[in-house]
Amino acid sequence: MKKILIKMRFIKLFQLAVISLLLLGGCAVVPHAEKPDTAEFAPVAVPSKSNLPLSAGSLFSDEVGVNLYDDRRAYRAGDIITVTLNERTVSSKSAETKIDKDGKVDFGEDTILGKLVDIKGNSLLTNVEQTRSFDGSGETDQQNRLQGSIAVTIADVLPNGLLVIRGEKWMTLTNGQEFIRISGLIRPDDVASNNTVSSTKVADARISYSGTGDLAAANKQGWASRFFNSSVWPF
Repeated sequence: MKKILIKMRFIKLFQLAVISLLLLGGCAVVPHAEKPDTAEFAPVAVPSKSNLPLSAGSLFSDEVGVNLYDDRRAYRAGDIITVTLNERTVSSKSAETKIDKDGKVDFGEDTILGKLVDIKGNSLLTNVEQTRSFDGSGETDQQNRLQGSIAVTIADVLPNGLLVIRGEKWMTLTNGQEFIRISGLIRPDDVASNNTVSSTKVADARISYSGTGDLAAANKQGWASRFFNSSVWPF
């Protein structure tokens, strides 16, 4: 009876350990749900012009005037720049590893003065063979391409003149949302006269394109599958 109780406790502990590992593995790799209007990609707050004092009598305004010698390219915090997305990456990698190891140990039946040597009638004849092998291979081929455009704002102007840009675009579809985010550094000289810049000229670029909702969830593994395919699973 005591042995049965010990066995039942062991089974319960084993089941509890397995459930804990499943929950831990499932929760450890759950992707973070992205949400719009985050502070990281929010535009810079610029003071409203309506709070400025009215003109004392002049009919002219610097905001609506046209000067042939002015450069209207964006260079101040809060200005808008259109980033033209022209990203393309191609990667290919293959690896193959093979390891073989064989071992063999033989002990024959020895004789002393013509008489077989044994231990209490048991022969000393021994033959041990061991073979180990490992064969692994892997290959990956990936191509990514992203084209389009996104309007971002200048978040800051660094002391060396570089412009810090950031922005996001969210599109609500039938069964979810798609978004694109970008941040990085650009040179004012790379900004064209129409306030556009190529994404290939954005330094320290962080570009994200993903989605939320039913369509995005259909391309993700369940929590149990994520556990068995994660590094937590020991096999």
